[in-house]
Amino acid sequence: MLALGERDCSLQRRNQKVVEETPAPNLREEVRQALLETARKLARTASYRSAGTVEFVVDATTQEFFFLEVNARLQVEHGVTEAVTGVDLVEWMVRLAAGDMPPLHTLQVVPRGHAVQARLYAEDPAKNFQPSTGLLTEVHFPRDLRVDTWIERGTEVSAHYDPMLAKLIAHGDNREQALARLGQALSETRIAGLESNLDYLRGLISFVPFCEGLHTTRSLATFAAPSHAIDVLSPGVQTSVQDWPGRLGYWDVGVPPSGPMDGLALRLANRLVGNREGDAALEITVAGPILSFRSAQQVAVTGAPIELTLDGAPVPMGKALSVVAGQTLRIGRVTGAGSRAYLSVSGSIDVPSYLGSGSTFTLGQFGGHGGRVLRAGDVLHVGQTAALPAMDAETAATLAPIYGPHWDIGVLIGPHAAPDFFTPGDIEMFFATDWQVHYNSSRTGVRLIGPKPTWARRDGGEAGLHPSNIHDNAYAIGAIDFTGDMPVILGPDGPSLGGFVCPATVVQAELWKLGQLSPGNTVRFKPLQQEEAAELARAQHIALAVPAPAESDIDLPPVLGPAQSQPLDAAVLHRSPAQGNGVEVVYRRAGDAYVLIEFGELKLDLTLRFLVHALMTRLQTWRDEGRLNGVIDLTPGIRSLQVHYDPLRLPLPHLMDRLLQAQAGLVAADDIEVPSRTVWLPLSWDDPATKLAIEKYMQSVSADAPWCPSNIEFIRRINGLPDIQAVYDILFDASYMVLGLGDVYLGAPVATPLDPRHRLVTTKYNPARTWTPENAVGIGGAYLCVYGMEGPGGYQFVGRTVQMWNRWRETREFPEGKPWLLRFFDQIRFYPMGAEELLAYRKDFIAGRASLRIEEGVFRLSNYQRFLRDNDASIKDFKQGQQAAFEAERERWRLAGVSEATDTATSDDADAHAAAAQAFDGEVVASQVSGGVWSVQVEVGAEVKAGQTLLVIESMKMEITVHAHCDGRIEQLLCAEGQSVTAGQPLVLMR
Repeated sequence: MLALGERDCSLQRRNQKVVEETPAPNLREEVRQALLETARKLARTASYRSAGTVEFVVDATTQEFFFLEVNARLQVEHGVTEAVTGVDLVEWMVRLAAGDMPPLHTLQVVPRGHAVQARLYAEDPAKNFQPSTGLLTEVHFPRDLRVDTWIERGTEVSAHYDPMLAKLIAHGDNREQALARLGQALSETRIAGLESNLDYLRGLISFVPFCEGLHTTRSLATFAAPSHAIDVLSPGVQTSVQDWPGRLGYWDVGVPPSGPMDGLALRLANRLVGNREGDAALEITVAGPILSFRSAQQVAVTGAPIELTLDGAPVPMGKALSVVAGQTLRIGRVTGAGSRAYLSVSGSIDVPSYLGSGSTFTLGQFGGHGGRVLRAGDVLHVGQTAALPAMDAETAATLAPIYGPHWDIGVLIGPHAAPDFFTPGDIEMFFATDWQVHYNSSRTGVRLIGPKPTWARRDGGEAGLHPSNIHDNAYAIGAIDFTGDMPVILGPDGPSLGGFVCPATVVQAELWKLGQLSPGNTVRFKPLQQEEAAELARAQHIALAVPAPAESDIDLPPVLGPAQSQPLDAAVLHRSPAQGNGVEVVYRRAGDAYVLIEFGELKLDLTLRFLVHALMTRLQTWRDEGRLNGVIDLTPGIRSLQVHYDPLRLPLPHLMDRLLQAQAGLVAADDIEVPSRTVWLPLSWDDPATKLAIEKYMQSVSADAPWCPSNIEFIRRINGLPDIQAVYDILFDASYMVLGLGDVYLGAPVATPLDPRHRLVTTKYNPARTWTPENAVGIGGAYLCVYGMEGPGGYQFVGRTVQMWNRWRETREFPEGKPWLLRFFDQIRFYPMGAEELLAYRKDFIAGRASLRIEEGVFRLSNYQRFLRDNDASIKDFKQGQQAAFEAERERWRLAGVSEATDTATSDDADAHAAAAQAFDGEVVASQVSGGVWSVQVEVGAEVKAGQTLLVIESMKMEITVHAHCDGRIEQLLCAEGQSVTAGQPLVLMR
């Protein structure tokens, strides 16, 4: 019989142990020995075998002890015993059961030092230890400490189990050393995504009764750890955490920068409270949150005029406000023009860094607080104050713009303008039009309503049926992207790759205006010169940078010298005629921070993709060697390379010098060889989730689109195939080469079959869908895409597969730092899998319990070109038949006169409904937002209760529920499913 020392478990709250240690502090030696001997006697009397715990209660004053109970098992705190004795108690129990345990009297156990354990719980001590559930978006423990835990990043903590997340066990030569090590470990530990008692444990390290070893089971009744957090009492319409400039450097794999829609307002708010450039703040859309502060803070609210009260009293925007513990800040609705406001707290909102930024990307479900918008009950933690010079309110007021219903936005022409894609008349119309902001606008993009272009060409050729279609290239943030005939200004959550033309791009200094556009506002684009854009960017940088720079601080380094090239102020910056490699290279302007480089003709030719790869590799090498400072991203497309650069560090003329120098060294790529894995993906053919997306599209966008109700039938028809089985056979026979990543976000591949006879050509949705299921597989133009996440889209569905992105876990397919599955030049092969089987497989795959078949290999361009020559006749026959079917489908579409309008309600209907509401003497339920009616859940004559859902409106990619204000009966419905409505429009009459 061995007694392996005593453990003190007195530090408890509500009879729940918080900290345990061994040996017990300030316990007299004779009492310790008496406790151990009593435990041994009890075990011998009961003939007990195995590990067990005998519990006693000790009088804190007299040290008289009393037997409490025996636990015939290990206790949670057994780890501290193991740390001091060096005994693995679990191993001993297993060996005893296996008959492999040496006699106890032969074992020499010598206690060494002191060990202390803290229990980390999913609970909020500031809310009476209320349990906390949710997704853990950050889990970090020190490597040099024993941590017994079951959690990792991405773990979902549910309400069904004990709240203990981990045990942190520190050992030292003595108690003081063990406590110091535990304190250091707690300071290095990070938990995010839900509330925990981490700050509470940190506070206990300096709790005097505990430090002196004089604590009892009631000591914590008077202890309260300080908290600098903010409680979210109400979240507002759409409030998220953002930082500026956001998440840079991952555009080539489909990760947008996110960050604030209005960077000017967020940066001003940070300056007002002395935060660092890049500190995280809250972005508030339309209506804001109600926040309760646990400690004194400095806050500032900027942006669109919005209701702002502190404990019920109005307080001003645009200046630093002092808030004391217990006060409540209520941010109401935007009161005039504009749609977003920003709240900064001195010290920054403390959230995990995901791929280098704290910005929330809600579509990707990562970044910010829990990868989502705020919810009631959330707790926001505040970081340490930077103590930088704060901007005074008077200076901030001079920088704050005036908002109105009409916006002039400065742009640069390009990358795709007249005469290649648009007619000169189209460009004239583009700049002469007051475009109206569509209700279905969001952080991904601002949709605009206005006249249609006449276009300079009939269609997009291989890229798609509509003249707006092109072979996929990288987009610039702020690019005005014609998705069909509807322009969309791409926002900070927009896609990195796409196949639509962009006649102009918003300049960097004007991007903030996108964040303040509201449905119904009008926009006119103002063409600028490159130097005008540069001056605007320079002035904005000087006004907002922390600390404020002098003019000389942003001058060019002398080493650059004068630029050799002077780009034109037009869409095309430079043309390099075909030379040794037989390919023309065109440099296109894409705003004042991007250059789009295009190779060869507007056709699908893998040789062009390899030339792009060669140029990108050379530029990456130069950047890594420090010869190309100022380049942020290099993003390849099908036949293009986009260079994202900082014009303040690397002005366009100097960038062009280096690009032309790099291009001049390129030669024919016939003999190029690249790594090329074959990745086998399961595919659920015509998956139920894709069918649901089509149903939503037919209901809310276009019921009579030629690709509805079956995308696969449309693919069959437009390719001239005899039946659906032929589409199926081609898809599963094809080997798709990955030419780009991020075609609709998060590592989503844009791929094309290596065999041209497998290239199913389709048009894209026009207008695009507003919702696509995660990992849907679609075809647009000649390309296949696996959607990386839920979001908008335009490719024709064929099915669904596994995840292209692993947000939280590192597995065989997703190594550390690379949460994307595929690589450039991978070859994708599909094999069939049932829909239910795929759902189960997806769960196992993302958790690392299932692995894909991946075959390593190489791809040699010369071998591929030989294959094309050998099969030239057969390929031409296939393409001729396909082209004939393509032309026939386009003619059917033209003759049918299918409407692409998304607004189905007529002005006559709106007038009639308004008149009915005005004459009605009962309860009028109106829409609080502009949007489209997604579902109507009541009928005329129905009896409803107060708070009951009447209908759901889709607006800005959100579903807004409209509730009954009171009990009553539905008298009249003034809207229908699929109809667009405006804010304030009457929807339901009831009494």
